[in-house]
Amino acid sequence: MSGDAEESSDVTEELAQAQQARSADRIEFYGGKWMSGLPIALFIVWAIVQSGILRISDTTGLVAGMLLSLIAGMLFVRGDWKTYANTVFDGMTQRVAATAIVAWLWAGMFSETIQVGGFVSGLVWAADVLNVGSALFPAVTFVLAALLATGIGTGYGTTVAFSTLIFPAGVLLGANPTLLFGAILSGAAFGDNLAPVSDTTIVSAVTQESDIGGVVASRFKYAIVAAVLAFIAYLVAGQFMGGQEIAQSAQDLFVQNSEPIGLVHLLSMFVVITTAIMGRHIIEAISLGLIVAMILNVVLGLASISDMVVFKVSNQFALGQSLSGLPMVELVAPADTGVGGSIYSGAEGFFPLAMLVLLIVAGSRIMIRGGAFEALQEWLLTRVATTVRRAEVVMVIGTGLVNAMITINTAAEITIAPYIARIGERFNINGYRRANILDANTTAMGYIFPWAGGVLVGYAAIQNLPGQFDWFTQSMVVNPAKVVPYVFHGWLLFAVFLVAAVTGFGLEYVTDRESTEVTRV
Repeated sequence: MSGDAEESSDVTEELAQAQQARSADRIEFYGGKWMSGLPIALFIVWAIVQSGILRISDTTGLVAGMLLSLIAGMLFVRGDWKTYANTVFDGMTQRVAATAIVAWLWAGMFSETIQVGGFVSGLVWAADVLNVGSALFPAVTFVLAALLATGIGTGYGTTVAFSTLIFPAGVLLGANPTLLFGAILSGAAFGDNLAPVSDTTIVSAVTQESDIGGVVASRFKYAIVAAVLAFIAYLVAGQFMGGQEIAQSAQDLFVQNSEPIGLVHLLSMFVVITTAIMGRHIIEAISLGLIVAMILNVVLGLASISDMVVFKVSNQFALGQSLSGLPMVELVAPADTGVGGSIYSGAEGFFPLAMLVLLIVAGSRIMIRGGAFEALQEWLLTRVATTVRRAEVVMVIGTGLVNAMITINTAAEITIAPYIARIGERFNINGYRRANILDANTTAMGYIFPWAGGVLVGYAAIQNLPGQFDWFTQSMVVNPAKVVPYVFHGWLLFAVFLVAAVTGFGLEYVTDRESTEVTRV
């Protein structure tokens, strides 16, 4: 991240745009305000049927589902469809979605580059030497993912890196793929919730008029309770959930050929973490790590330049033949021309997901301009949130529901933040408490549902693994619907705050403590 001041400016801009969307020309629907939620509702049904019932893991299929859902919603618009169409464009150009997509692309390039440099081989070597067995691997992965996500402030980036690097190493050593993927998502959720430089942390603090340092300090007690319980759950589940069968010869060969030199890329990751902690933008941090990784690959002979970027030129092209001596040019048959290497493949896998995210954010913008979000919040505020305890339960469940509908957690957080502030202020609930409820449930749900951005970005990375390792088969690719019960930290964090809301644990009023410095413009 680029520092609190710049991030707060971005948040303020997003909030202003959200407010402008609410006050802009309303979209009138046959059936009233609730009908504006039809595109998102239809998409969720599509995703459940495709991923959960039919067990088809296809991101492009979800894109088709969202496109059809947006078309179906347009059919119920009263009058001119132009406002509806313009709202789709407005939603797809939101900065918050573009930021997530760019982070995915950078993280994908970085992860693929250190993967071709033998980092997975180094991890397998280390796990073998340290005797980290299949039963312990998911629990260890959860802790490591939590530490990385807390350090760099991006759960999505952590998910990409661990799904590309740690996941295949764990599967090879016998860990259950579904449990292992759940551990990665759990660690990402922990870091997204607790990292001071995380987008969700900054949004939750700024929108509830609280200082970031105070918010992080006050939420630690909730996060650590859920984390300890999740760690125990992964330890126990690891004892009973077996991994995929891998030919013993292939497994032994890979372990025997694994070398510690690949662990030199811990330096590449250290550069990313250190740079992010220093307050630099996550794109700057990953770019520096990528440069270091490329240099290490070439200098130490871990990977060639063509392994990272290669132009596959037709062997019948005269100019291509004259350039064949260059390290990034390869002569191939005319039918095989193209661009390859870790830089290319690291970004390529996220293109369908990027389109899906933009379309879902567009669907959420339809709900805002159509009034469905406002109607839902008004109903909760006037009919359900009648006492302090009920108000907090409404904030917990309401935040969870919004995040079930909007795939990008930061976008969901910005959407519901004004309503959380309104409910909290009515009952004099402290800004720290409101920020914690808002952020915890946003990050928790952002890594659970099969159509959530955190889940899909990890799935996109795992989909590329069968082509990278001979022993990694398609059966080892985890269906996003199957991982839902195993994101232990996400579910436990939600449960911790639900219990806190019902019992009053940690409840603070405005008069109990005041924010000393609100980071905003």
